[in-house]
Amino acid sequence: TQKMAELLGLRDECREGALGAPALAASCLADNRLNLDVYPDGCHQFLRLFEGRQGEVVRVEFLRLSTNDRLLGTTLGILPHLKHLKSLVLKGGHTRDEFGSCQHGSLTSLPPDIGNLSCLTHLDLSFNSLSTLPGCILHLPSLRVLLVSHNSLVTLPEDFGSLSKLTFFSAMKNQLKDLPQSIGELAMLRDLDLSENALEFLPEEVGNLHNCTELDLSGNRLLSIPDSLANLKSLRRLHLHSNLLVTVPASLASLPNLSRLDLQNNCLRAVPPEIQTSPFVHLRGNPLGETEPSPQAGPKSLHGVIHSCISSTSFTVTSEGCRVALACGIHFYFPPGAASDPLRIYFRTLAPDPRWVKLRHHDVLLSRVLELQPHGLKFQQEVQIWMPYTSPQTLHQREVVVRTFSGQSWSDLRTGVEQKRKSKKHVAHCSVLHFSWFLVVSRLVQNECKVPTEGTLLFSSVDPRIKVTFPPGVTEETRSVKLQVLPVSAEEIEELTADAGCRASPLLCLSQDSLVDFLRPVRIQLPLPPGVTGLNLDRSRLHLLHGDLEGQTWDDITSQVVLEFTHLYAVFEVTHFSWYWLWYTTKTYIGGIAKKVYERLRMYQVNFIALQRKKDPEQVLLQCVPKHKVDPVLKKLQDRYRGPEPSDMVEMFEGEQFFAAFEHGISIDMDRPDCVDGRLSFIFYSHLKNMKEIYVTSPVDRKGQAVKGQVSFYRGAVPESVPEDARRRRRKGPDSLWLATLPIKLPRLKPRWGENPSPLNGFSFPPLNLGNAETGYLTQANLLSIARRVGADWQTLGLHLGLTYQQIERIGYNNREDLNKQILDMLFSWAQQNSEDPDCVSKLITAMKESGRQDIADEVETIIELGRQKYRESIRRVGLEQESSAEDSAIAMM
Repeated sequence: TQKMAELLGLRDECREGALGAPALAASCLADNRLNLDVYPDGCHQFLRLFEGRQGEVVRVEFLRLSTNDRLLGTTLGILPHLKHLKSLVLKGGHTRDEFGSCQHGSLTSLPPDIGNLSCLTHLDLSFNSLSTLPGCILHLPSLRVLLVSHNSLVTLPEDFGSLSKLTFFSAMKNQLKDLPQSIGELAMLRDLDLSENALEFLPEEVGNLHNCTELDLSGNRLLSIPDSLANLKSLRRLHLHSNLLVTVPASLASLPNLSRLDLQNNCLRAVPPEIQTSPFVHLRGNPLGETEPSPQAGPKSLHGVIHSCISSTSFTVTSEGCRVALACGIHFYFPPGAASDPLRIYFRTLAPDPRWVKLRHHDVLLSRVLELQPHGLKFQQEVQIWMPYTSPQTLHQREVVVRTFSGQSWSDLRTGVEQKRKSKKHVAHCSVLHFSWFLVVSRLVQNECKVPTEGTLLFSSVDPRIKVTFPPGVTEETRSVKLQVLPVSAEEIEELTADAGCRASPLLCLSQDSLVDFLRPVRIQLPLPPGVTGLNLDRSRLHLLHGDLEGQTWDDITSQVVLEFTHLYAVFEVTHFSWYWLWYTTKTYIGGIAKKVYERLRMYQVNFIALQRKKDPEQVLLQCVPKHKVDPVLKKLQDRYRGPEPSDMVEMFEGEQFFAAFEHGISIDMDRPDCVDGRLSFIFYSHLKNMKEIYVTSPVDRKGQAVKGQVSFYRGAVPESVPEDARRRRRKGPDSLWLATLPIKLPRLKPRWGENPSPLNGFSFPPLNLGNAETGYLTQANLLSIARRVGADWQTLGLHLGLTYQQIERIGYNNREDLNKQILDMLFSWAQQNSEDPDCVSKLITAMKESGRQDIADEVETIIELGRQKYRESIRRVGLEQESSAEDSAIAMM
C-alpha cells in the first residue's frame, strides 16, 4: 500500500543506513523464524520483508518484535496475515531511560483479527503499556502460553477461563486487584504467576486448578487465602511471601506433592503446628509468638513486624507500620500511620552515572544509588532510612550526608551516622516524607545559620579561628548562609607549587540562598598562612584571592578591600559570597597558581592493575586503585590472579570517566553496553570498586604461538582545565589522553578434543547421549536440530541452563562472527558439563520454558516421549532384558 511505502521510505532517517537495510532484512529470515527484536529498526525490517518476500513471510511460525519500535502500529496490522504463526513475542524493555530503567513498550492493544491466528500457542506481551487484556486473545483456540508481565493490568476479563488450553500464565508486576471466578475453568493450567500485584483476596474457584504445579502469589496484599487451595493435589511450589497474611489453613501441609511453601515476610503471629513443623515451609520474617499490638501502641511494639526482603524487589506497608531489612543492608522504619492504606514499595540499587549523579567539588561518593518508588507520594509521617556506606577512613574534617534527587536537583538531608557493633559497618540515617533517589556522600563540613535583620555571628567548627560577622541591618529579610572550610597544610602547598616559600590559609567557601548582595559589608576573619604573623608580615607578599563557586577563576582582590591585621588574623569586608583564600608568596601571577593548586587538591593519585586469572588467562581483571590501597588489593588477589606490576601513578578526579582498550592482537566484544568505540568505559570513584572482569580473545591463531598484547588506559570526558601535571608521559594525536599501558599475554592453546574440522559448522563433539533409558535419550543429532531453532536469544537460554555469565560472555567472544557457532558452543558446553546428570533433559525443557521457548520445549518433550515408547516396546520384546537393548532402542532420533 501507499502508506506502507511511505513508512518504508523512513529508512534513510534510521540509524542503520539505507544501503544495508535490504541485506540485513533478508538475512533475518531463516527457515520459519524471524527474530527482529534485537534490531533497533526491527519493524522496519519486517515491513521490507513483507513487501519484497510476502510469500515467505506469511509462512513464518515464530516471530519476535520489539514494541519500543516507532513502526509498531503499522506492523501490527500485518500480523493477522501470518496464519501459520505459532509463537509471537511483542515485548518492550529493549531500550533504557537515562537512569538505566527498562522502558516499557508502546503496545496498548492488538488488532481484533489477531484472534483468527488458529495456530498460535505462545504469546508474550511483557513490558508493555496494556491497561486491559485485548479481547482478541480470548479467541485464540490453541493458546497454551500467555505472558503479560510488567504491564498496567487492573483486572482480567470475566470470561478469561475460556482459554481452555492454557498451561502457563504470567501476569507478574501488574496492578491486578481481583481475579475473575472463571479462572477456575483453566483446567490444563500448570504454572500461574500473579506475583507483585495488588490482590487483596482470591476467589474460591482457584481451588479448581487441579493440574497446577506452581502458584506464585507473592508480593500482593492478601490477608488470607481460601481453604480451597487444599484441593490443588498437583501443587509442588506455593509462593505466598511478602503479603499481609494473618492466617493460613492447616490443610496446606497435607498437599501430597508440595515441596515448597514460602510464607516469609507476612504478619503471621501463629501458624498451625502441621505447617510449622513441615520441612518445606519457610516462615522467616513473621512476628511468630508475639501478641497483637494495641491501637495505642507506639513504635516499640512494632519491632517484631519485620519484612526481610532477600530476593524480592518490593514489599507492602500498611497503616500499622513496619520495619524492613533489605539483603543489601538497607533498613527502613515506617511508623504507624505513615501510610493510610496498604502501599506497595518498590526498590532497587543503581550504579552511579555521572550524567545525572552530580557531585560537588570535594565531594566523595560512598554508596550506590538507592531508588524508592512510588516517587513523589507524601507519607503522613516521616519514614526513616538507614543506608550502609564505605567508611571514609582517609577523609578527615569532613561529614557524611544522605543526598536525595527530586527529579530536578540534588539536596542534602539531615543525617546521622552510626557504626554497627558486630559487623563494624558504617550506616547513614535520615528521615523523609517522599521517596525518590538516595545516595551517601562525604562532603566538607557545612556550618549554617539564619541571618536576621539584627545580624549574627557564624564560625567554622573545623577551624574556629574562621569567623563571619553579620552587622545589624545587613539584610531586610532573613536569609540562610552556609560556610565550608577546606584545610590545606603547608606541606601540600609546598609539594604542589614546588616552592618552599609559598604558604596559604585554609580555603573558605561562603554561600547563601538569596541572589541579592548584602546591604552592609560582612566582616570575615581568616587566620594568616602558617609561619606568618602580624609581627613578621611582609604586606607585599600577602594576597587575598576571590574564586568563583566552581573554582575556575581566581582573582587577586587585595587592592580592592581594606585588609586589617592582628597578630594571627587577617580581617576584611565583602558584600557577596564565594571562595576566599589568603596566599603568602613572592610570585606575582598568583591567580593561575591558585587555580592549579585548587584543582590538584581535588585529584587522587591512582594506579591501574591488569591481572589474568591463573586457571583461565583469557579472563582479565582491570581495576583503578587509589595509591594507598594498591598493596592490600594485590595481596587479596594474588592467589587467583597473576600479572604485571601496577602502572605508574596518575591523577584522576572523583567521578571522572576513563577507558581501557586492548591492543596488539587482543580484543573484546564490541557489543557490550559499557563499550564505546571498542574501549571499555569506567567511572572512577575513590571509595567504590572501579573494577571489571572480562573475557578477551584474539584473531591471531594461538595454536602455534602465544599472543603478546597490551591494555592501555585513556582519559574520557575530562573536566575543563585539567592541570598539565596530571597528564604525564603524553602521546600525540588521537591518543593524547593516554594514561598507562600494561602487558597482556594469551598463552599458546593446548590441543583439545574437537580440533579437527567437521561438517558441524567447524565443531566436532564426542558421542553424546543425555538422559537415561527409562525417559529416553537426547543425542548429538537431537541437539543439532534444537540448535537450528534457537536464535539470538541463546544467551537467555544459556543462563537458564545454569551457565555462568562469564561462560556466556566467553562463548560470545570466541565465536563473535558466527551466531550458529555461538549457539552450538553454548548447547554442547552445557551438555558436556551435565552428561552424567540423569535429570538434565528435564532441566533443558524447564530452561526452554523459562526462556519463553515453549515451542522448543514441546519439541523436546515429543522426542522424549518417542524415546519412552521405544523403550517400553523393547522391554516387551525382550521380556524385561533391559540391559541388552536399552542403549540401541531407547534413542529417539529426529
